[in-house]
Amino acid sequence: MAPPHIIPLALLAAVAPTLARSSPGFPMAINTWGGAFTASTNAAYLSLISPSNSTTSALDAVEAGCAACEEAQCDTTVGFGGSPDESCETTLDAMIMDGATLEVGAVASLRRVKNAIGVARKVLERTAHTMLAGDLATRFAVEMGFQEEDLQTAESLESCEAWKGNGCMPNYRGAEGCGPYRQQEVLARVPVMGMRPARSRSAHDTISLIVIDGDGHMAAGTSTNGASHKVPGRVGDGPIAGSGSYVDGEVGGCGATGDGDIMMRFLPCYQAIESLRRGLSPTEAAEDAVRRMVRRYPTVSSGIVIVDKEGNHGAAASGWTFTYAFRGGEMGGAEVVTVPPIGETMIMQAL
Repeated sequence: MAPPHIIPLALLAAVAPTLARSSPGFPMAINTWGGAFTASTNAAYLSLISPSNSTTSALDAVEAGCAACEEAQCDTTVGFGGSPDESCETTLDAMIMDGATLEVGAVASLRRVKNAIGVARKVLERTAHTMLAGDLATRFAVEMGFQEEDLQTAESLESCEAWKGNGCMPNYRGAEGCGPYRQQEVLARVPVMGMRPARSRSAHDTISLIVIDGDGHMAAGTSTNGASHKVPGRVGDGPIAGSGSYVDGEVGGCGATGDGDIMMRFLPCYQAIESLRRGLSPTEAAEDAVRRMVRRYPTVSSGIVIVDKEGNHGAAASGWTFTYAFRGGEMGGAEVVTVPPIGETMIMQAL
């Protein structure tokens, strides 16, 4: 008999039928969320098929796709002017990864520079490091030719003032009212889900994009402005390789979004790619990664999309209805796939 914490694959299949999607052909772009986020899908795909861009690489396409969402402020959860922290400042996280070399470039809590994915690309190509953070990441960006500018907008400042008008609730402190917070004012630590604001699409989200070019080369990237009303300096899972995204050109790629503070504890994208390596399908790998999180955190909101090196793809979600978008081969536009949540009751039935 399997240990109680391991859900047999046969039971998983009985609980949630696998939805398999075959490859549309190369080149291909696939990413978290539909709607406004198809700006990334289309920008990445079109950058690879344009006759004038015959030398465009998978990394170039990832950068173009994520930058499109940064500029469009996709759903106000990517790029400038969204998700202000407690001090009403917007900061950015981004990551880019090469599926051939496994090299990663990332920035965390980047201040005053709009093109976070572009800075992450410079970290990958111009340094031997993986991640730079905060004001020193900004200094590096300026050295690389990026411009410093205000990331706040009238809308983001209005949102922050409305939050303050509500007594700075909900927040991530476990304390009532607005700061500055003193040690004695913060409640004793309670279970993390009890401290978290109610989860919604408007709270925070990530564009996580995987690209396969015409020759089968893979790359992946993420960009986000993080969690609304976060403690200043907070970094989520977006720029963490293996959590917000991961790609290994020998196997496949993964993109994730959701409760980043919880998800990074599980490195779900790394887990899913290793499941692909062991022979699971993209959907099975995504479901396995989600169930590992739900077993410990039943209310976690997550969405994971997986594509193997042939372009076959699948996804899984918990806590909400997730969507992802893809475009490849001769497709004339991005297609959006809806993924219902696995749900706690299904896990209990399987157990």
